[in-house]
Amino acid sequence: MAEALVGPGGYFGREWNAFKDCLGGGFGVALPFTLVWHDADVARRALADVVSDPDEGLSYFEDIVRLLKRCGMTVVLQ
Repeated sequence: MAEALVGPGGYFGREWNAFKDCLGGGFGVALPFTLVWHDADVARRALADVVSDPDEGLSYFEDIVRLLKRCGMTVVLQ
């Protein structure tokens, strides 16, 4: 994901909390920014059974999209 956002070699950590910290810390992505997520249905299906927050019941995919939007990015799922 980091390479899609900031280019080759982009690195936003090894786990969810590091990814969130990097997105919120002013690293790399200059707004306005649009992420066009090709084959989003493949990712959605692959991550459908992974629930990142049991209290909210969101899949990991849904949580990623929500986080990107909260950070001010436009996310286009194709």
